Amino acid sequence: MEPYRKNFQPIIPEAIQDIGRVVFEKKHECTIDSEIGALFPHLVPCSVLKGASATREHVEKKPLRVGVVFSGGPAPGGHSVIAGLFDCIKKWHADSSLIGFLNGPKGLLRNICKELSQIDVDSVRNTGGFSLLGSGRTKIEAQEDIQKVIDTVKAQNLDALAVIGGDDSNTDAAFFAEAFLQQGIRTCVIGLPKTIDGDLQSDDIPISFGFDTACKVYSEIIGNIGRDVSSAKKYYSFIRLMGRVASHITLECALQTHPNLALISEEAAQQELTLKALVVKIADLVEERAKSRIHYGLILVPEGLVEHLVDMKHLIAELNEFFAPTHPLASLLVACSKPGERLDFVLDHISERSSACLALFPRHIAEQLLQERDPHGNVQVSRIETERLLAGLVEAEIHLRSQKAGKEIPFVAQTGFCGYEGRSAFPSIFDCTYCYALGRLAGIFAIQKMTGFMAGFARLHESFASWEPLAVPLVSLLHFERRKGAKKAVIQRVLVDLQGKPFSLFKNQCASWRLTDSYQQPGPMQFWGPEELTLPPCLTIRLGQG
Repeated sequence: MEPYRKNFQPIIPEAIQDIGRVVFEKKHECTIDSEIGALFPHLVPCSVLKGASATREHVEKKPLRVGVVFSGGPAPGGHSVIAGLFDCIKKWHADSSLIGFLNGPKGLLRNICKELSQIDVDSVRNTGGFSLLGSGRTKIEAQEDIQKVIDTVKAQNLDALAVIGGDDSNTDAAFFAEAFLQQGIRTCVIGLPKTIDGDLQSDDIPISFGFDTACKVYSEIIGNIGRDVSSAKKYYSFIRLMGRVASHITLECALQTHPNLALISEEAAQQELTLKALVVKIADLVEERAKSRIHYGLILVPEGLVEHLVDMKHLIAELNEFFAPTHPLASLLVACSKPGERLDFVLDHISERSSACLALFPRHIAEQLLQERDPHGNVQVSRIETERLLAGLVEAEIHLRSQKAGKEIPFVAQTGFCGYEGRSAFPSIFDCTYCYALGRLAGIFAIQKMTGFMAGFARLHESFASWEPLAVPLVSLLHFERRKGAKKAVIQRVLVDLQGKPFSLFKNQCASWRLTDSYQQPGPMQFWGPEELTLPPCLTIRLGQG
């Protein structure tokens, strides 16, 4: 398979086929919060720009030196971004150079890099993962760290720096662009939208790359499990899916596979569900199906569900503040080293409401909530086995109902997690094409010395050739959040729109899936064959755009 994938030639949108003829004009002005604007005086006011192929004045073609870095977890299509960027600057001038920083932002801080050759790039075309350069989650936010980045781009004499990452990485890119302009550094900064979670989007960025592929990989697995539970007819399968903040992946996979129940975090938050109420909701489903002598089912659980339940949200917010270095008891908490000691300490010092919620948890799950925070000071929800938590609590609820009814309600649970196997898969035809186009557009930004923009395309539901290139100001995506107990400007992660077309379709259909075996088995991604199997993006993109 791999040799064939490397030879795949993605279609290039017509607007960026001739890189020397692309012109940008204002699409619409951006409204920027005054506090955000004060942090970025060199980048505001700003507008979203749209590109088209037209006649441009002749520009002398000089070699470019462009740096590129992967930041955060892998997403299918990253290598295609690099291929598109490499081909673009080499087409502009054969002596142009693409400098890859190794192991993510750490390589950028330490100036650890390599110049990428044609052989390097050709070896990874259309393949998954970030293995060409490696990646990392090092945060660059302190002024001394930004100065190290400035020293690196000056040492490498870069015309541009392309940051391939998610919301936090592109937040860093916005601060780089502002700092470079403040100090008169000629290096322009370009953001590229990467995350399989699909929560890096806006009115002008329809979707991040990798989402399409990951959803298709997970849907194949879920479809197989759905067929298995309807074959064995004896267990409920609880499948946890990636998506800490938003449930875009769970929603898309539900639309593709038709589970009996798909929990959407945003809907749970809107309904102000508690953990107990959610358990009752799932147990009701089990009892309803049991009345029809159906003792099996398929349930999808988003990774970040616990953060959206009203009692859990309060608990986690209190714990995050508790773990912040500024909390008066933080040092005593860190000193707790014996098994269970940290949990007992926290139970004694948090509010009665939060203590009651935490006490519902099995101790091993409760202790997962108390693990070290991520670099932003938040609970690492990927380490919380939400599917096991729910399966265990539902089992206990069904046992109580069986005792009350005087007859057994059969319930056997199995659990699974669709996670890392979706991050480095062979990218779909859509993601190959999207990512190559994003890389080519980033190269055009470098040629035209455009800084502080994220590369994007409109009309992704249409034919590849008709996609419209966009330059979206990074600052237009920022808002304020609390991180480690402080207010910080970061790119906003977009939640599932409960009024949008994808969720509306889901709500119209999910009731019919509840008590029937409507499971769909999408099967593996197709790279060859009829266009209706190989080319279309996932339903979320088609419904959201079309």
